[in-house]
Amino acid sequence: MDLIKAFVVGGLLCVIGQILMDRTKLMTARIMVIFLVAGAILTALGIYEPFVDWAGSGATVPIIGFGYALAKGAMDEVAKEGYMGILTGGLKATAAGITAAIVFGYFAALLSNPKSK
Repeated sequence: MDLIKAFVVGGLLCVIGQILMDRTKLMTARIMVIFLVAGAILTALGIYEPFVDWAGSGATVPIIGFGYALAKGAMDEVAKEGYMGILTGGLKATAAGITAAIVFGYFAALLSNPKSK
């Protein structure tokens, strides 16, 4: 049941993004920023964490989950280390995801055959 719930929640978040792309003149990058900032703001307000506890990876895998991880990491690090955690917490919490994006992006660039328009 957890897998179905994660699939449905993640799918609904993606549907919201698709509707924004289809119905507005917002570019994809702006929609991604909106989702990322929304995840951070909802985490700071204490709204997103109960949603993550309920939905699992369906709420953490989309880009809104990256905003959640940044904010959660910063908040946890501030509680342990003080205000320096504002700068270090988000990076510590998302380091694995950032590294994976860089490594897989590098491999994709090696394997692709770019063509100019």
